[in-house]
Amino acid sequence: MRNPTLHDVARAAGVSYSTADRVLNQRGGVAEKSVLRVRQAIADLGYCRDISAANLSRGRSYRFVAYVPPGDHGFFSHLRQALLDEARTRAGERVVLDLRDLPPDGAPIPECDGIAMVGAQTEGLGTMTNGLSADGVPVVAVVSDMPGRRLYVGIDNLVAGRTAARLLRIAHRGGPGRILPVVGSLALQDHRDRLTGAAEVLDGHLDLLPPVQVRDQPDRMRRMVGQALADDPAITGIYSIGAGNRGLFAVMAGMARRPFAVVHELTPHSRAALQDGLIDVVIDQKPAEEAARALDALKSIADGEDPVPATITPAIFFKDNLPEDCA
Repeated sequence: MRNPTLHDVARAAGVSYSTADRVLNQRGGVAEKSVLRVRQAIADLGYCRDISAANLSRGRSYRFVAYVPPGDHGFFSHLRQALLDEARTRAGERVVLDLRDLPPDGAPIPECDGIAMVGAQTEGLGTMTNGLSADGVPVVAVVSDMPGRRLYVGIDNLVAGRTAARLLRIAHRGGPGRILPVVGSLALQDHRDRLTGAAEVLDGHLDLLPPVQVRDQPDRMRRMVGQALADDPAITGIYSIGAGNRGLFAVMAGMARRPFAVVHELTPHSRAALQDGLIDVVIDQKPAEEAARALDALKSIADGEDPVPATITPAIFFKDNLPEDCA
């Protein structure tokens, strides 16, 4: 059975096609009784508007901006490429994506239909997002949640932290252990959430040490984690919550007996570390899926629809189940 068309709606309502079209697109100039008949016909027939076809016929383009933190960061580099690749596949849908570094405070925002904001929940970024929402610019938060957004696309970071802790408990097989958490910064909401989730699961089972804050910098990671392991040889597990893991891998490469290590994000460096046995588990938040879901959400919002909730289920990788590549 075919789907009802707008011609069917017009026929059922006893009005012309142009009148039904005016009602559907809220262009006005239609008598109230005709509006009510068209709306009733839409409900009775179960008519669903083909927004993609309508946009194509009108030559509608979508102009989106994605803000991603700059720098030599394996995960964000991967996410940048995933966003560009996803936009390229949607060129036929007239989707245009402007990829930019996170703007400084007060920087002008380009005119667009929506923004994908990839970043940490800092005070300045939250203020900016609230301001954009107040100005009618929809924001989709990606990776880390933030105030003022229309939708969050990413993993549940509390659950991710709980998952990491569960893996650490399994690795210790009910025995004692001391776990060193390594964060980029406790000012970052996603890092705090992961640490909180881990603490909930480890409580009463393994000792969770005070977190080391490495600012997602490999050199700082290498220096501070190396010092922590030298000061406390009883450390049996490491949970690296943020980035800068190249420094961790360098430390682990120099150890004869390594702690069980869980890190986030499958990058070329973490993939190699898994293969070499320097770490044990990678929890990956699937940046390609995040990019696709973020653009889906922005497109739905631009079309006046409610975006579909977009909580990503992370993948857990061991040395034995790595995909053929992590691009």
